[in-house]
Amino acid sequence: MSDFRPAKKRVDVSVGESVRIIRELQGMSQNNLAKLSGIPQSTISAIENDRINLGVERAKTLARVLECHPAVLVFPGWEVISEHAA
Repeated sequence: MSDFRPAKKRVDVSVGESVRIIRELQGMSQNNLAKLSGIPQSTISAIENDRINLGVERAKTLARVLECHPAVLVFPGWEVISEHAA
């Protein structure tokens, strides 16, 4: 387990909330995200409202469009603890 770095939950947000927050920070509407990602707007809405799971493939697709790492979407609110702080 020495290969893993500890993480600490910083903010309590859902996966859907993280998608919405990052999308809004990018100044993007659900319709824009749908066009750029190829994921239907209704599916994006359902993800953001936590009615359906994001899933690995959709996380990769949305992360590419939102220019973030998929882990930011899948594991919202977590921060890697630096080796010095551990």
